[in-house]
Amino acid sequence: MEPNLSAPDLVVRRYCHEDLPKIRQTLIDVHADAYADAMDDEFNQRFPWFVENWGGNPDFDCVIAWDGDMAVAFAYGAPATPQREWWREHVTPAPEKHRTFAYSELAVRTKYRKTGTAELISRALLDARGEDLVVLLVDTEHPKVQELYESWGLRKVGERQPFADSPLYTVMLADLPLR
Repeated sequence: MEPNLSAPDLVVRRYCHEDLPKIRQTLIDVHADAYADAMDDEFNQRFPWFVENWGGNPDFDCVIAWDGDMAVAFAYGAPATPQREWWREHVTPAPEKHRTFAYSELAVRTKYRKTGTAELISRALLDARGEDLVVLLVDTEHPKVQELYESWGLRKVGERQPFADSPLYTVMLADLPLR
């Protein structure tokens, strides 16, 4: 099937913790396509573990964009544990708002990049959230991705390496809803 390459024509569906058994392989497949040039990296190879970890959260929230019967992109996350938002160490003074959505993952198949798909699914995920804030991490080696998030209203508040074998990430934060 030839890709549609037009984000407005994609169908976005929402999934939750209970749906993980039926979407797990879809997430893994889209991720493998999106990161095909970096799948020799051991950190990227651990993605199935991250799916299980995040998907195991009872408040897991995921959206998948479909072009016909092909999943072309996904975004997911879950609410941060109240009063334990790790990102606060990067902001002085920390915002008074406390309800934070941790936006964990965004992946778009290579053929669907630069079509508006990333924004379509990000907004589909975040516009439905009831939290006050969103936090996410962006690999510091991808400044264009950081610029994209900045264009949506997120701002850099620090840097963090959450795992010994993970990349160094830019910590980004924004009020919800995004502008």
